[in-house]
Amino acid sequence: MKTLLVAEYREGKLLGCTSELMAFAKKLGSESVMFLVGSENALPKFAGKLYLADATTCGEYNPGGHKQLLLEVIAKEKPDMVVFSHSSYGWDLAPRLAFALKAAQFSEVVDIVDGVPVLPVCNSKLLRKVTPKTAVTVLTLQAGAFNLTDEPTGSPSIEKIGTAHADTGGNLVFEGYELAERGGVDLTKAQVIVSAGRGIGKPENIEIITRLAQVLKGEYAASRPVVDAEWADHNRQVGTTGQIVSPKLYMACGISGAIQHLAGMKKSEFVVAVNTDKDAPIGEVADVLVVADLKAFVPVLTEKINNL
Repeated sequence: MKTLLVAEYREGKLLGCTSELMAFAKKLGSESVMFLVGSENALPKFAGKLYLADATTCGEYNPGGHKQLLLEVIAKEKPDMVVFSHSSYGWDLAPRLAFALKAAQFSEVVDIVDGVPVLPVCNSKLLRKVTPKTAVTVLTLQAGAFNLTDEPTGSPSIEKIGTAHADTGGNLVFEGYELAERGGVDLTKAQVIVSAGRGIGKPENIEIITRLAQVLKGEYAASRPVVDAEWADHNRQVGTTGQIVSPKLYMACGISGAIQHLAGMKKSEFVVAVNTDKDAPIGEVADVLVVADLKAFVPVLTEKINNL
């Protein structure tokens, strides 16, 4: 089994999602090579072959050119899987490449079991295994689904590729990057966040979470199911389709711990989880796990803190 890992580079920097690609290859147990349109000044720690194209000539965003470069590398390396991050770069380029290869493409892979990709379905309430029927498979990985236990090491063996495709952008003209507008509360600046999950039971119980956030001088947030149910505004959502946060304290109340949510709060300094299920996935990242019904526990905690 061989994987071709497609790393990302933006505005002079190698993106951190590169380590998640390596974690995927390690879990799969595959031989891997890497592809990057970037710079020799920002190389990954990777003990393998790196096909490197210069971003100043090939462009950081040039899907036509990058696709042609990848097709050349694939013809040479003959990988079984081509692996992208599920980012704006990956979800743009992966289907273009899959179409050119006439290959199966799976998006937002969250696990690999016995060499078979695992994908979420039904709003991430279920998981399914998918078996490709083509010689090459193109994948994008859900952010936060794969993580290395140790920092990557090694220096890549570089093979430079590509000035021939610098002008194959077609009708696309790259104008630059633009930050997404934020509406409502900016959770990224909060030092304390108390977050509500499906375990709150009904919309009226959001008040329990907001009161605790207030006494802790923080902000309240919510998981995607709570937002989808319209119990909380979208600008309160934490996760890959919401805001990515890194507070000093993150309290997850009634949140089971879907990968998409964990990816949004895994950089929190200290995590407290309140859940009736002692085996909930959130417990794996929590510094403290309180096994209790949040509707009973959180009001008592709020009162105790308020009386300090």
